[in-house]
Order: sequence, then C-alpha cells, then structure tokens
Amino acid sequence: MPVIESSIQRVRTNEKAQARRVAQLSAYRTQVKKFNAAAEAGADNLNELFVVASSAIDKAVSKGLIKKNKASRDKSRLAAKLSK
Repeated sequence: MPVIESSIQRVRTNEKAQARRVAQLSAYRTQVKKFNAAAEAGADNLNELFVVASSAIDKAVSKGLIKKNKASRDKSRLAAKLSK
C-alpha cells in the first residue's frame, strides 16, 4: 500500500474506475451472448436483440473498452448470424 496521500487517493480512484469498466464490459458481453443464444435457438425477436447488442458494442467502443476494429468485427458477425 502506498504511504503518500495522493497515491492512496489514486489507488481508490483506480479501483472505482476498474469496477466501472468491468461492469460495462460485462454488460456488452452479456448482450452479445443473448443475441448468439437467441440466434442458435431461432428466436423471433432477433432484430431487437441485434439492435441492443450493436448498441452495447458501440457503447463499449465509446468508453474505450474495445477497439474499433473489434467492434466492427463483432457487429459483422452478428449481422451475418441475423441474415441466416
């Protein structure tokens, strides 16, 4: 543990930020998994789930959790599953 007060504050800030990042990344992954599971099951509401998953991917990019190329790749794969 740090001894300097500003370092102690920085540790607290980093822990909060990490918790926020983990929650946002988890939400993104959850939406993608929901879409994939629905696509495998042949659900009727695939269009709605696709929109929600795409939005989650875009939010993850805007927060800096994933890179733009990964987002494009993920959205492309989701769109391919949607069109099948």
